[in-house]
Amino acid sequence: MTTTTPRRFTAWPLLISACGLLGLVAILLESRPDNSSDFEHPFTAAALADVDPVPYRVSCVLGYLLVLLLLVTAAVWRQRVERRFTGSVGASVVTLGVVATAALVALSFGWRGAVGDYFPGGPEDTYFDPEGLYNYFILTDFSPYIAFVPLLGSAYGLTWMAFAERLVSRGLGTAAGLVATGLLLAVAVTGVPGLPFAIVLGLVVAGIWLAVGRSAITQSER
Repeated sequence: MTTTTPRRFTAWPLLISACGLLGLVAILLESRPDNSSDFEHPFTAAALADVDPVPYRVSCVLGYLLVLLLLVTAAVWRQRVERRFTGSVGASVVTLGVVATAALVALSFGWRGAVGDYFPGGPEDTYFDPEGLYNYFILTDFSPYIAFVPLLGSAYGLTWMAFAERLVSRGLGTAAGLVATGLLLAVAVTGVPGLPFAIVLGLVVAGIWLAVGRSAITQSER
C-alpha cells in the first residue's frame, strides 16, 4: 500500500496575512464629510466641522502597530528566507519593499493622528484655524493609500523568486505579478494614485498560500 506524506502547515508566513488584515482595517478607518450622498464639491475648509476625529486617532494607533508588525515580518523573512537563500535577489526585494512600506505607513498614519488631535473634538482642537486644518486633512486624502506602493515591488520580488529562482510556487508568483501589474495599470488608466493600497488584500492571500502551499522557502522546515 502506498502512503503519502500529508501536507504540513508552516506558521510564520501568516505574519504576512496579519499585516494585510491590519493594514486594511487601519486604512478604512476614516471619517469624511463627502461620504454623504448630498455633499457638494468642491470640498472646503468649512466642511471640516463634520469630520469626526476619533476614527483618525484609532487609525493612527493601528497604523503604528502595523509599522511594528511590518518590521517584525521583514526580520522574520530575512532570517527564514534571505539568510538561507543568500543568492536570492527576489527575497531581498521583498524585504526592501516591506521596510519601505513601514516607513511610509509611519509618516502617513501619523498625519491621520494629527487630524484626530487637532480637529474639533480632539485634545488639541484649538491649535489651528480651519485653513490650517484643511492642509492637514489634504495630507491624509491619499497618503495612507500611497504608503503601500513599495509592496508592489515585494510582489514582483515573489514573481522573480517563482520563475527565476524557483523558491516559491509559480502559482503564487504569477498571482503576485498580475496583481502588481494590474494595480499599476489601474493607476495609469484612472489617474488615481491610491489604488495600490489594494495590495494589502494580496498580503492576506500570499501569507496563507505560503503557510499551506508548497514552496522551497518553507519545505525544509516541515
